[in-house]
Amino acid sequence: MDAVEAVLCQIEETGAQAQLKLVAHLSRPFPPDFIQRVLSVSDPRTLCELNFELGERFAEAALAVIAHAGLRPGDVDIIGSHGQTVAHLPSSLSATPSTLQIGEASVIAERTGIPVVSDFRTRDMAAGGQGAPLVPYFDWVVFRKPGAVRAFQNIGGIANVSVVGDRLDDILAFDTGPGNMVLDGLARRITQGQLQCDLDGQLSRQGTVIPSILAELLTHPFFALPPPRSAGREGFGEALVTWLWEQPRNKPEDLITTALAFTVEATARAYEAYVLPRYGSLEAVYVSGGGSRNPTLMERFSARLAPLPVRTLDALGFPEGAKEAACFALLAAEHLVGTPTNVPSATGARRRVVLGKLTP
Repeated sequence: MDAVEAVLCQIEETGAQAQLKLVAHLSRPFPPDFIQRVLSVSDPRTLCELNFELGERFAEAALAVIAHAGLRPGDVDIIGSHGQTVAHLPSSLSATPSTLQIGEASVIAERTGIPVVSDFRTRDMAAGGQGAPLVPYFDWVVFRKPGAVRAFQNIGGIANVSVVGDRLDDILAFDTGPGNMVLDGLARRITQGQLQCDLDGQLSRQGTVIPSILAELLTHPFFALPPPRSAGREGFGEALVTWLWEQPRNKPEDLITTALAFTVEATARAYEAYVLPRYGSLEAVYVSGGGSRNPTLMERFSARLAPLPVRTLDALGFPEGAKEAACFALLAAEHLVGTPTNVPSATGARRRVVLGKLTP
């Protein structure tokens, strides 16, 4: 929820033969007041307005990255837009599994003159899946290495892992739990809105972990769920931030340091419970998402998983900030040729399905 990431990709072939080349990438930050509006959306009118306003912002970003590459809109075949998640309710949270991403595709198509594929999660959920994670297909197409097993750890608002080997059907992928969402909420409170995140780990470096609070956090019912599983704002969002803020502490920084330890420990325990017993060893863990730019988090995550190598995705020559946008460019391209891109072993869907809806 911090920025629009826009990429331009050249994609050839499909499925196991697909080749993706990153042509251009730019990031357009959201202003703090806009972030707060999205975070606090609670009435239908605001949701309706934000849906169209986000469509405008996404269209602007798409046109900007096309111009940045020295191309014209007519040179582009398709836009893939994931949208902003405002609710994600898998079967573990609701008797009616559902998900909602906003950022009106019709606005993007009208402003750019380019067809848009959007709403990628709904078809997987209709097929009995969690609707997440969807990035494993991209990880397998772009980053698999013959004979090696690699883990791709995203630490965004929520943290998720894809473990990729030679075969798509052998992928293990699931949400590990909290990422930056709690850290971001506490950073806003500690700095009274001056910071939107734990920038460069500067806040979490100043505090001390509160063991009793960390122990309580690790009893969250999400961690009792085996994969496939997905998490969202409902479990690790503002309600949890408010609960933490009300806990006794020596200083506010103790809370954000404890929240960072929560992300590190929850992620590491997911590896110990589900990844390492299945694969034994990994070539390395490659980290992307905003958490990979937090040096305090990376230091403590690396120490917790040692001697397993932990690297940023940039080590593979791909800018981590471009990864998720490139993922949905690939999923949009595969939609056009009718190639299924969900991974049932990751989402729990009954079958492989073509993801997304096309807006001409």
